[in-house]
Amino acid sequence: MKSVWLVMLVVVAYMAVLAAISYFVRRSSRTSESFTSGGKAFPAVLIGVLLASEFIGTSASIGTAQEAYKVGISAAWNIVALGLGFILFSWLLAKRFKTLGEITISGALARTYGERVRTATSVIMVCALLIVAVSVYASGGAILANLLQIDKSLAIVLVGVLATLYVSIGGMRSVIYTNVVHTIVKLGSVVLLAVIGMSRVGGISGLRAKLPENMFSIDGVGWPQIFAWLIAGIGAIFATQYVVQAITTVEDPNKARRAAFYSSLVLIPFGLLAAVVGMCSAVLYPKINSIQALPALTADIDPLLAGFVIAGLAGAMFGTIAALTIGSSTLLLKDFYQRFFNPGQDARKNLVFIRIATVVTGVIPISLALTASNVLTITFLAKSLRASLAVLVVLMFFKPGYGTRAGAFASIIASLVTTIGWFLAGNPYGIDNAYVAVATPIVIMTICQIFKPRGTDTLELSPKNQQDPRTGDDVEPGATLQANGRT
Repeated sequence: MKSVWLVMLVVVAYMAVLAAISYFVRRSSRTSESFTSGGKAFPAVLIGVLLASEFIGTSASIGTAQEAYKVGISAAWNIVALGLGFILFSWLLAKRFKTLGEITISGALARTYGERVRTATSVIMVCALLIVAVSVYASGGAILANLLQIDKSLAIVLVGVLATLYVSIGGMRSVIYTNVVHTIVKLGSVVLLAVIGMSRVGGISGLRAKLPENMFSIDGVGWPQIFAWLIAGIGAIFATQYVVQAITTVEDPNKARRAAFYSSLVLIPFGLLAAVVGMCSAVLYPKINSIQALPALTADIDPLLAGFVIAGLAGAMFGTIAALTIGSSTLLLKDFYQRFFNPGQDARKNLVFIRIATVVTGVIPISLALTASNVLTITFLAKSLRASLAVLVVLMFFKPGYGTRAGAFASIIASLVTTIGWFLAGNPYGIDNAYVAVATPIVIMTICQIFKPRGTDTLELSPKNQQDPRTGDDVEPGATLQANGRT
């Protein structure tokens, strides 16, 4: 009992520091615009750390360790895929998104595909972000239940309530600053657990002697699963609301590119370390439920060190929830409330709405998290849903005349139905739902391209955007771009 209280004291102290940071920057959240953007431009390194922090929350930490407990080091591909995704995002899209000047992914797609696509994109994105929130609550509840020896359902409710209160303190600026702290503590935590775990199993040689050889294979989980993780992970980064939202807070397009690259420098080692923790737990605790791989080792170390680890995981959870809820509430504000209920743009009403929306999107996932079992699978479904949008993002920037606006709208709706349906059916024939998510919009847009009347593949640039979104080059407002050989 004394150890539990010592751990809780460390965690409470850590959360007090985060609350203080949020409190002192709360002045940046006095309007809906500053709430969603932070109110100023931020250095690339801070945004890079922020972006990485969103993807290494409790679901990634516990989910990767959970998978590694069963299949070994190849579970790291779940996070490594995200690091590779950010390298591609840095190279292909970061500069273009910053140049485009849209704070929402739906607004960016609407510039090419119209308002129906804006609405459909918002719906699918909010669903995907809430699914991620479910996995975050479930994994956070698993930690708290293991630590305090309380019922898991009660732990999930406590996690949800505390996370919602944390998010409501500040806006985007508080998320950026606190997530820098989160990332440092999270990396330190997983390094600590990996070192302790390896020392207890006798190092690499001891680990190899006690685990099957296939658990050390880079393709132990199977190449179909690895490619599915790559598709879903890269797709999620290419088309996630809070990635676009964060990228727009840097000063210029070149810094946006650097910010995305910095994220990969955090994600790749984190994934490998989390997998090592899961493998060590497989040796030390061979009869536990796999979801307890990381929490079990955490509960079995010195209370002060455990407090540090739990603080990092708690920070990861709250930081991820902050990004998810701000992303979801921003979409609800921009694409629904302002368009249909506050066309006069009353600033006070906008601020009230986004604060309420932040609380609501933080609370809704709690009930769903009570029945969540496989954290990594749930998170992966959310990535697959965003991967379908990534197809349209790539077409928007590199081949804007391909397909039609009606085809883009149909692609989003069909992808939502086919991806979730395929997931619920248990991925028939061994085909992962990530492949279905990507294939659906490709097939629909290709059919629309084949049967599209000539002369309908022109992309017009609005006065707001005075650069070619595909290259970043300046053009005259109202100009048209050449697509498929026709202007």
